[in-house]
Amino acid sequence: MNGKAAILVIDLLNTFDFTGGEKLKEAVAAMIDPISSLRQQAKDADVPVIFVNDNYGRWHDEPSELVAFVSEGAGGELIEQLKPGGDDYFVIKPESSGFYATTLPALLPRLGVSRLVLIGVAADICVLFTAADAHMREYDLWVPRDLVASQHDERASWALEMMENGMSADTRPTSELTLADWLASEPKVRPGRAA
Repeated sequence: MNGKAAILVIDLLNTFDFTGGEKLKEAVAAMIDPISSLRQQAKDADVPVIFVNDNYGRWHDEPSELVAFVSEGAGGELIEQLKPGGDDYFVIKPESSGFYATTLPALLPRLGVSRLVLIGVAADICVLFTAADAHMREYDLWVPRDLVASQHDERASWALEMMENGMSADTRPTSELTLADWLASEPKVRPGRAA
């Protein structure tokens, strides 16, 4: 293997109660099976899964309380299938990037991680900003195009192009690339400092 990996699940624990939320919810519903498969592959390969999620202004909530809150939203039926398991990590983020003002920059080095798989919403905002920060920290990236979505398909395509061409991210879908194959591949970015 070429460096330890982690999967970042970005904002999939979502209320979807905003303009365009219904379209995003439909896109996430289509991701359920491939996400479940990827999470099983992660478990089999001892790859940590880290939920990096907006807190919806609920600064006092524990992760379980936040999961309960989003379960009451428009996407409640999806949350049961997406929610963290007992071995998963949970990081609350106050802004678009999973790295900004969170514990993620401290957690990843302690886990020995040099490679990241990014999945979630929205591809053109929170996934993109997290990918940019990860790239600047020299993490090797895989952003499976079938496991990210935006309210507008063209914006998701644009963001994936940015991540592939500007951040050396692999964007092949999970139908073309397994976690084991990606882990066995040579990193596109030389793992270096991760702070």
